[in-house]
Amino acid sequence: MLNPAPAGVKLAPEQPMNHQFHRHSTRYSRTSREVLEALDKDWMDQPHYEPVTWQDRVALRLVKFLRRCSDAYFKDRLLDRACMLETIAAVPGFVAGMIHHMRSLRRMVHCNWIKPVMDEAENERMHLMTFMELSQQRWHQRAMVVCGQGIFFAAYTVFYVLTPRIAHRFVGYLEEEAVHTYTEMLRMVDEGKIKNVPAPAIAIKYWNMPEDATLRDVILVVRADEADHRLVNHHMGDLIANAKGKSSVREGVKDYKPLGANSFIC
Repeated sequence: MLNPAPAGVKLAPEQPMNHQFHRHSTRYSRTSREVLEALDKDWMDQPHYEPVTWQDRVALRLVKFLRRCSDAYFKDRLLDRACMLETIAAVPGFVAGMIHHMRSLRRMVHCNWIKPVMDEAENERMHLMTFMELSQQRWHQRAMVVCGQGIFFAAYTVFYVLTPRIAHRFVGYLEEEAVHTYTEMLRMVDEGKIKNVPAPAIAIKYWNMPEDATLRDVILVVRADEADHRLVNHHMGDLIANAKGKSSVREGVKDYKPLGANSFIC
């Protein structure tokens, strides 16, 4: 379970949800000052999903390679890195949703995975819209984003068609790195290396945060979202492997098991 709330603090959705993914995400409920303090003070060390198969290790090494490239290019320009990270991170959920959507239409069967992965894509897009308000992107940075996104979209689509299990594992490790990035960004804000400016209006409205919310508060909720996406994608990878008889369901996967298991993977 992702960072359970202390007594009296409700991080879960205010209204019933029609699926069981992302239920810990702050974006489904009012993000009060109390919730923000809980996400800050009660944030636990985040678990690392240890690779078991060679496919897991390939996914992890690929993410680590991309992280080193990102470190070399952006260095301590974390707001610029966040913009690049989020424009890429919004692709996997959309690709997965598109493929499951078309497969559902083709087979004429229901699929419970479409909404959660599309929710993830929309959430990542809102991360990008928020950080674009805070970072002035120059023309060559925007050009790099467009090129990188086009290449990644095509590559990830092929990747997901061939092996959705490894594709979800890759995203799970990518989200682990995102959690590390936003934790580092929080440290830089606390040290005064990044100015703690007021939160953009788009972020206050999306996460329903207090009117006096700041950049630091935005980073707290974004980090919580990324930690949630990490859990979901790792568990999706496990569920696919289990459905194909390639591995056993790991501890915690049952937390994301839907009511209609037979229609879960389409």
